[in-house]
Amino acid sequence: MERMRSTPKKIICSVFIFGCILWYASFLHEHDTVVRSTKKPNIVFILADDLGWSDVGFNNPYVITPNIDRLAREGVILNQTYAAQSCGPSRATLMSGYFPYRLRYSVQLGAFFGQGLPLNLTLLPRTMQGLSYSTYMVGKWDLGFCKEEYTPTRRGFDKFYGYYMASGDHYTHSFLGHLDLHDNMDPDWSQNGTYSSYLYTHKAVEFIEDHDKTKPMFLYVAYQNVHSPLQVPKNYVDMYRSVKNVNRRKLLGMVSALDDGVGKIVKALKRNKLWENTVLLFLSDNGGPQNERCESSNWPLLGKKLQLFEGGTRVVGFVHGDMLPESGYRYHGMIHFVDWYPTLVGLAGGEITDQEVDGIDVWRALSMNRPSPRKEFVYNVMDRPYFCEAIRVGDYKMMRGSCGDVACRAPPPETEGKLGEPQCIEVWRKTGLYLYNLKDDPIERYNLAEKMSGKVRTLTARLEEYKKKYVPSFKRSEARIKEGQPDNFGGVWSPGWC
Repeated sequence: MERMRSTPKKIICSVFIFGCILWYASFLHEHDTVVRSTKKPNIVFILADDLGWSDVGFNNPYVITPNIDRLAREGVILNQTYAAQSCGPSRATLMSGYFPYRLRYSVQLGAFFGQGLPLNLTLLPRTMQGLSYSTYMVGKWDLGFCKEEYTPTRRGFDKFYGYYMASGDHYTHSFLGHLDLHDNMDPDWSQNGTYSSYLYTHKAVEFIEDHDKTKPMFLYVAYQNVHSPLQVPKNYVDMYRSVKNVNRRKLLGMVSALDDGVGKIVKALKRNKLWENTVLLFLSDNGGPQNERCESSNWPLLGKKLQLFEGGTRVVGFVHGDMLPESGYRYHGMIHFVDWYPTLVGLAGGEITDQEVDGIDVWRALSMNRPSPRKEFVYNVMDRPYFCEAIRVGDYKMMRGSCGDVACRAPPPETEGKLGEPQCIEVWRKTGLYLYNLKDDPIERYNLAEKMSGKVRTLTARLEEYKKKYVPSFKRSEARIKEGQPDNFGGVWSPGWC
């Protein structure tokens, strides 16, 4: 009888002790979370080149990108992130936090413009260095190299391995027959025959392996894939035998090679016990260069690279990391490439003191699935009427000028392994004025300019306000074409001629 009376007391005591244990474990977990959240995160920014909206598996189930898809599902998929219409302007924006038209980058620069990002600007890697980060870059620079001051290790990267130009051969690492591969400031002749994706992945992993683990890391991997020329090892092409279009098959193979590289970088971060404190961003620099050969696909968006339609400027991407309090969703808030500079600096524990910067810190909004603080942005402005200009304010987008004779809306890129014909529409041949409600019409089918003339006037006035800060784009220099020839530098694209 006494044993029966004592049993409830024992149960109560046991429950109390168990509750204390759970509370203490919870306290330790919360304390650990706080400790980890105050530690500067490693930041890995992976930038794909010319990757279309439907060129990844999480937007198109026919594309084989298991590593990218898993990271996207576990993180936050970015559904309304915008870049410039081509490679160089997007990179200029990313590194500076300024819109391209304020940097003389309204258009893509060629090899002999003899300029780069203004040297009075403090670029993202330099700011990260000031926050005690080790900074590494792999891949495509495309922001000027005519003098050493324009090159990556002079703009804030501790180490650089890659190329200066906008494109090149994926195996010989040459542009117009001359070497464009550099290990810091030195040319690297040893990799002729090594596929670019393999090479840049290997170097990124090497930087991770050699990194001083007592310091936070900023790693910027600007892959050459999937920029033309269409080159990829045969085993990747063979993954898409059911795709009838040969060019599309090659491009998809390049996408899967890129995916393998992303997977290897993640494994290296995990192997070196860096992964749990890493924020990884994956983005494309612009839309796919969709053309009559149907290589890339921006389905269902209208347009392509070099155009200001959504297909050329709304880019595919995601963010992944344990610092995300919520994840596993598509974020529909507006973000522009200018926003990554202040956002990453904020993540690193710093703040932007330059009041002229166009970017906004969007981390809190995207990480908690709240409305974006960005409410408007400029796609591009020009000082010549035959070029295209565009602005978005809220849900409305206005375009004016000559924005392309023809814009394409590719069909769903793979239907039972077959590719349909693109739907090309004639837009205008001289000048035009278009207004779209992107909330109701994200694929830009219905021009509202005539029906909503008041809205056109409002957006025009706003665009003119932005245009007051326009700086004319660089111009090609004939004299520098001769001075910058690689033959003057041992057959290597090199600084020292401006």
